[in-house]
Formats: sequence, C-alpha cells, structure tokens
Amino acid sequence: NVSKSEEGYCLRCHAHENKMVFKSGEFVSLRVRVDELHASSHKNVGCSDCHFGYSDEEHPRRRFRSERQYRLAAAEMCRRCHFDAYSKVSESIHYAKLSEGNLEAPTCIDCHGGHAVSPVSENRLSVVQTCTTCHSGVYDVYAKSVHGSALLKENNKDVPICTDCHSSHNVKDASSAEFHDTIPGLCAKCHSNAALMGKYGLSADVVKTYLSDFHGVTLGLYQKEAQKRYQPDRPMAVCTDCHGTHGIAGVSGTAYMQALKKQLQTRCQTCHTGASENFPDAWLSHYKPSLSNAPVVFLVEQFYKIMMPLMVVGLLFQVFLHIWRYLVNR
Repeated sequence: NVSKSEEGYCLRCHAHENKMVFKSGEFVSLRVRVDELHASSHKNVGCSDCHFGYSDEEHPRRRFRSERQYRLAAAEMCRRCHFDAYSKVSESIHYAKLSEGNLEAPTCIDCHGGHAVSPVSENRLSVVQTCTTCHSGVYDVYAKSVHGSALLKENNKDVPICTDCHSSHNVKDASSAEFHDTIPGLCAKCHSNAALMGKYGLSADVVKTYLSDFHGVTLGLYQKEAQKRYQPDRPMAVCTDCHGTHGIAGVSGTAYMQALKKQLQTRCQTCHTGASENFPDAWLSHYKPSLSNAPVVFLVEQFYKIMMPLMVVGLLFQVFLHIWRYLVNR
C-alpha cells in the first residue's frame, strides 16, 4: 500500500513535536496525530495527495509571514479533490470577504480541520460550535431560542442549525434582498412537513397560509418581477420580520403574545405608517378561517365558494337558453 508506506516515511519526522515558525513570531505544530488521521475521512488518502510537491527526494521549505497566511495557502489544497464544493465557496459571502482583503474570513480547514477531518453531518452540534468561532454573538442569541435550546439541552436533531438556513459552502449575504425573499422557502423545509410538525403539535400550514395572504401573494409577484430586473421599493414582510431570526421564541404564553404583538406593530409601521396597537389584529395569523377562528371571514369565504360556481353555471345556462331560443324562432 503506497499511501501507508508514504505515511510511515513522513511520520519518521511528523510523529514528533516540531514547529513551523513564521516571520510574525507565531508558530504551528508539525506533529501529526496518527489516531486523529486514521479516524478521519481522509484515512485512505496519501500524504502527498494533499501536500503535493513533497516526496522522499524533495522537501521544499515554504515561508509565510503569519499563521493566517499559511492557513489560507493550505486551504487551496482542498480544491484538487473537492472542486465542486470549492466552486460553491467561490460564490459565497465568505469568499467575497476574502477577496475584499478580510483575511479572517473562514476557509476549508477553518471549518473542517486539517488532519482530523470528519463529515460535519454526523454531529449537528459541532457545526453550530464551528460557526461560533466567528459568530459568537449570533450563537448567544440562538442558544436561547426555541431551536437552539432544543439542540443544546436535548440534542434534538430536528431543529435547524446554521447550515440548514445559510447552507454550508455557498453561504449568501443574509442582509441582501435576494436572501430575504427566500426565507419563506427556508422555513417551509421544516414547517410544511406534516410528519415533523405533528411530532410537536404544530400546524404544517403556517407557510401555506402565509403564501395565500396579501404578503405572500405579493412576494410571489415581486419574485416574478425580479426576473425582469425590477426591484420593489420595500421588502415584503416574511417570516423573520415577525418571528425574529436567530432568537425565535416558542409561540405560546401570554408574555410571548404581548411581545409578538408589540414587535408586529413596529414591523407593520415600516410600511403602514401610523399603524395602531390593534392594527396587527386584522391579520388572521396562521390560522385557517373557521367558525371558531375569524367566523365572519370563514362565512364570507364559504358564501363565495358556493355563489361563484352558481353564477358561472347560471351565466352559461342563460347563454344556452338565448342560443336555443334564437334557433327555435328562426
């Protein structure tokens, strides 16, 4: 086995504690922990597959100004095998920040590690903790939310983590209008799943009811117009505008309902200037109209469902009678 013989050759030095010292005075350990390497996703990959340019005849010395410059250069190794993922990263906000000169933006090895590489899908909590390295403020808010507390306290694998909403490689700018308009679709991945929502006694119609109301229908029209390079003056209200983003709370309890109503009023005033405290009460929330919830709306809806077909049938019948009478009296 070539990779094993190569590994044995390299470990003659790299099994021991050595350091690479940078011009900045920083250093990294050159020791490779064999147990971590053998437990990683790269256990069958040879050393020179990643560290190309090195062999038992050649061992070039490379000099870097700082540890960060070294890590940025090391991340370039990944694209030889993972070009698809690398291409997605090149379209992300992280890569854009790197291109702008922000060298602290994360690269492959910042998230996946170097030798102890493991599939991030195996441990959802580790994904959140990885993102915490840069986004500690967001983590603190998420940890107190209904999603975060279920993950951290119960290890609940049903709740969304960072990559479920922001994706893993092609992370988009969450402040952009493009991302804002995709939020109902993101929430629908869980909140339209009847089996999943049934486990927690939640309705699977929340996104459906949103899409059928004024805001959802208008958002759909805006998205169609966006294909024609038209952008609306104001973003249409979506899930996170009312429920929040990372600090989403449970939808029960008097305290929550009072806080939500206040939040709704503030959000409504963004577009509806002068909206009063009771203005959000005009919204049906995510309930389908029924005799117990919004009975007037329900009865009007039922009236139109019956009357509209009758009117169409009556109109067609009248046209038929007119034609029949015309033919009889010729």
